[in-house]
Formats: sequence, structure tokens, C-alpha cells
Amino acid sequence: MKLPSVSRNQPRASAVRSYELRAKSPVAACLLAFSLILPALPATAATPQPAFHVEEATIADIQQAILAKQVTATDVVKLYLARIKAYNGPAVEYPEGLLGPVKTIPHATGLGALITLNLRPATLKAMGFDPRKARSMTDAVDSDPNMPDALETAAEEDRRFAATGKLVGPLHGVVIAIKDQYDTFDMRSTSGADAFYANDRPPHDATFAQRLREAGAIILAKANMGEYAGGYGHNRTSFGGVAVNPYDTERDPGGSSAASGISVAANLVTCAIGEETTWSIRSPAEYNSSVGFAPTQELVSRVGLIGAGVNTRTGPIARTVEDAARVLTVIAGYDPKDELTAFSVGRMPEQPYETFTHATSLKGMRIGIVREYMDRSIATKAELENIALAEQAIEDLRKLGATLVDPGADGLFTDYIRRYNPMLSNASFAKAHPEMFPVGEDGKPTTDQIETLVALAMAPAKVPGKVTIRDFPAAQAAGEGKYYYDLYLAQRGDANIKTLSDLVTKANFYNDGTPNGGKPTGLKTTDSAKVFDTALRMQRRFVIQQILLQCMAEQKLDAVVYPTGTLPPPKIGAPGGRGGSTTGGTAAWTFLGQQGFPAITVPAGFTTQVYDRELDPTAPAPAPAESGSGEGRAPRQATRLAGPFPAVLPVGVDFLGRPFSEPTLFKIAAAYEQATKHRRPPADFGPLPAAH
Repeated sequence: MKLPSVSRNQPRASAVRSYELRAKSPVAACLLAFSLILPALPATAATPQPAFHVEEATIADIQQAILAKQVTATDVVKLYLARIKAYNGPAVEYPEGLLGPVKTIPHATGLGALITLNLRPATLKAMGFDPRKARSMTDAVDSDPNMPDALETAAEEDRRFAATGKLVGPLHGVVIAIKDQYDTFDMRSTSGADAFYANDRPPHDATFAQRLREAGAIILAKANMGEYAGGYGHNRTSFGGVAVNPYDTERDPGGSSAASGISVAANLVTCAIGEETTWSIRSPAEYNSSVGFAPTQELVSRVGLIGAGVNTRTGPIARTVEDAARVLTVIAGYDPKDELTAFSVGRMPEQPYETFTHATSLKGMRIGIVREYMDRSIATKAELENIALAEQAIEDLRKLGATLVDPGADGLFTDYIRRYNPMLSNASFAKAHPEMFPVGEDGKPTTDQIETLVALAMAPAKVPGKVTIRDFPAAQAAGEGKYYYDLYLAQRGDANIKTLSDLVTKANFYNDGTPNGGKPTGLKTTDSAKVFDTALRMQRRFVIQQILLQCMAEQKLDAVVYPTGTLPPPKIGAPGGRGGSTTGGTAAWTFLGQQGFPAITVPAGFTTQVYDRELDPTAPAPAPAESGSGEGRAPRQATRLAGPFPAVLPVGVDFLGRPFSEPTLFKIAAAYEQATKHRRPPADFGPLPAAH
């Protein structure tokens, strides 16, 4: 096994956290088993060293401890494995088996976060893990020497370090979990599905996964997710079951990179990788009191992603801004196999991203406030506490020296939408406003539409309809899902699953009793497409980018700020799911993120109470036409708010900037993080009992 030599980014000096192999039966037995399985490692210094606690350890902490010979990479992996053994068990009850309905557990002792562990079968068995956590279900022997497991990789790093005294790369000793939507050549990769691949291992790593390994990262696990990145629930898969929020195990952990966020929050790994098409990096980061960075669309390769798309982004979830930056430094950049990354050439900073995470003042920075996503006049009572915490974050930015540009009630982007949307959206805008752009029975215009558009350009105040950023509907791309699924499967070359149709017919699906739960409805609908048409999606992307960039240029903004979401995590299985926002709370995740802008979420505090949605028995039943009798349609359910109930749940704040403005966002986010220090680990998943 070959590992690269160190090339850059030696860790900064910092106080070294203490090292202690914490264990208690059965954890102690597991660690003892590992010590018997692994070859002896070089002895460390005889002088007693301070203890090292892996909980909340940063990349710099781990590497400083390794350099000081207080801990080895193998020790670090074992510490995380002990926590995984203690805390990664079943998170809910399955009275009818893994594929049936579930029952949530208050203060559950398991999280259901990691579905595959990078361990050889003998090691997995010796530590007492469920055989279903094996690296492969189709290769029971798993003896290929070219596929070292996490402990073998760590041992090789230790050997190299003992021989040279140098780290093998900028992520030496850093333990990573990767969302199961991404390919790893040594572990099963199925997007969380229980699909019947002939070989559940893909032939190659995702590009970013290969870069992580080359930098010295130790990929320990594949993280659970919303199956196929959504569609059947945001925190459940047929293979891995349900994952839960460590701050309240009866609540949603975010979607669909839920378990990537959980594994970071509960200190099962150092950092994790998530995928975001709409909200799926920042939502789980927010719900898990962590940092999530969804980079510029074209910055990180999508190669090796199951179900990629025009808007998909790959990014880190970490406990600190600096750690997220260190990971992004490694995975960012041009990949000739992903044409979108060609846009990144010549647009990346000369210095590593982590060098921008040490600012303590924001003097000279101008930050716009997206009031559209925190409008108290239209908010429900369920949203008010999240909005209040976002408002406090804005005041904290002001104290740090930033100039805050506050548009007031009209909204930051409204004036620019009036000015530019009719012209940029043109035919799409005309179709949406037939009162101004009438057509005859044949569908042809009965007036000069260009003349009307010119008139609106001259008098933007006459633009009709709602014109806040909240009011843009999502733009779909016909056939996109089928194209990217079939392309991925063709490139993977599996002997049994070759097309999206195979994924529908050659897999198990869960059935949890919710509308469409367990039915492959979404995949069937996706598979029915016959035309691939991204015209409207790409037009919408250009429209919003132009509007936001013009606003930022005219207002001289370095970034904008808004709540990551205005609703706390809902109860798992609650009617309406994450619905109920009137301020566009989820649109902040979905809509702006879909346009390719980089955005980072940082912990902004915790709620004190929460309102939950429940079915409203006094409401009339939905009309038959709305009942969702057609496949793929869920019945509308009348709900009402109940509460408030005491609840301490994480809340995040987002910073969004121009494409390729990652250095600026890291500067803002790090200064805010250090000034406020809102990150807090989940109380129920703290340090393990000390070994005796």
C-alpha cells in the first residue's frame, strides 16, 4: 500500500488535547481484540503524556498529538470505533423487521448513522459489530491486499511516520465518513438502498474520495442517508434503517446527508462528506450543531456520485470552520472527468482555504441581510425563535465590525427582481403572467410581448405578481434523474443492475405506513422520462445568479446572511414533515443553493421550545381529487401547531457569497464562530466511561 508524502499545510500550533483509550465492557473487550489482531506498532515516548480525548478533537489537535507521539493514527481510529460501537446501534424499534414501520425511542442509545464500516471481516467480528456493517455483502472473504481497511491504513501511516517523523499528508490521521451516495472502491456503495448488485463495490473511488486518501485521510465508514437522496424519507434507507437526531432521538436529523451530520455531531468521526442538491449539506449540519459547507457548484467533482445532477454539490461537514476548510482544500479543483469543474481553473485561491479561517475582526466587510427569509410579519409562532437567533447572529456580526446592509421589509433582492426578472425570464415570465401577455386559442401571442417587456424595463414598479426571492418556484429539469442514473450505472458496469429500471425491480423497499413509504414510486416516475431537457432549470439558474450578483455588486456586498432554516427539527414521522414555514425557511436551503452559490452554515445557538405539527381532527377530509389516489401522490393532511414544548435543538445561520468566494465565506464564518462558540456536543452521547 502506497501513501503520499507530506506536501503542504503542516498543522498549526495548538494546545494538545488529552489522550485516553476510554473503554468499558464491551468496548474494552473490542479494543483488546484489536490489539491482538493488529501487528505491534512502534513504541511512543516513555515520558508520561497528557491524556488525549477524541471528543471534539479538531484536525490540528489530532495531528499535533501524533507529532508529539502522544497518540498514533491507529489509536485515533480505535477511539472512534469504540464510540461507534457504543453509540451507532439501532435508533428506533422495528416491530415488523427492518423494512416495516418504526417506533421512535426517547433518549435512544443508538443513532443508526453509519451503515458500513471499513473493517476486514475478522476484525469486524472480533469487535462485535453486526455482520451487516461489513465492507461488502457480495464479497464475504474480503481478502484483497489492494483494499486495506481503515486499521491497516492507519498502521501504514504509523509506520511511515515512525520512519520519517513526518505526516504523510495534510489529512494524516483524520477519520472520515462518506455519504453512501458516493463511490468507495473498498466499501459497498448503493445510495443506502438494499439493491441486488452483482458486486456492491464500485470499481473506482469517487474523485474526491481518492483525493482524501492521497492526503492521508482514513475513510472509516459510509454514512446512512435518505434513500437515493430523498423520495422515501430523509433519514431512512432500506439497507441501513432509520437515523436519528442526537440532540433528540425522536426528531429529524436533516436530509438527505443526515448521517454525515450525525456522525460528526456525536464524534463518531473527525469530519464527513455530504451531498447537496437542495439542502442536504447545510440542513443536517444545522440540525446537528455543526458546520456544513456547500461550495461553488463547479468547485468539487461529482464523479462517482449515484444520481448526480446539474445542481449537485459535494462538501464537508465538520465541527469547526477550520476543519471544513482543511477538507475542502484537499477535495476542491479541476477534474477532467467532470466538465463543470473546468470553471474552477484559475479561480481558486493561491493559499489553502484554512489560511482564511483565523480572522477575529470583520471590519471592512459588507454583509447583506436577506429579510425575505426572516419576515416576522408572515412567520408562524413555530419560526420566531429561529428568526430571533438569526437576528442575534446579525448583531454579533455588527459587533465584529461588519457593515450590515438591511433592506427592511421590502427585501434585499426585490428591487432587482423587478428590474431584471421580466427580461431575463422573458418567455417564461410571459407564460406566468397571461393577464399582461395574452394568447389566443392557438396559444400564440395576441399582443407584442417584446413591447410589453420593454415597458416593464422602463417602469419596474409595474411588474405584476409577488416579487420576493421567496416567490420563485423551483425549476425542474425533465429527464435529468434518469439520464444521470443510467449514465452512472453504465459507467459502473455491474453485471446485474445496469439501468434505473433494474434499481426499481431488483431491490427491497421499506414500507413504514406513510404515504408512498417503501414504494419505488419516485424511481418509477423518474424512469418514465423519455426526454432530457434542462433549459428551464439553466435559465432559472442564470436569472437568479444575475439578480444576486447585480445586487451584491451595486450594494458592494461581500456576502449575505439569513437563517439556515426557520423551523427546528420536526418529530420523525410528523405530518407535513418539514412543512409549515411561511417565510421560505426551507427555500433558503433549497432555492438559493440550487443556483450554484457557495454557502456555509455555522451553529447559531439552540432553541428553548418548539411547536410540533399534528393532524387536525376538526378539519374537513381532503376532497377526492386531492386525495392522492394516483401513484406518487400523497394525500393532503390538515395539520395544526401544538405546543410550545421545551426543547433544546440546534439552530444555524447561513453565509452565502459569489461563486468562488469561499475564502471570504470562511473568513466571515470563522470570525463569527470564534466570537460566539455556539457549537455544543449532544449530551446523551458524551465521553465513554474510562477504562479500568
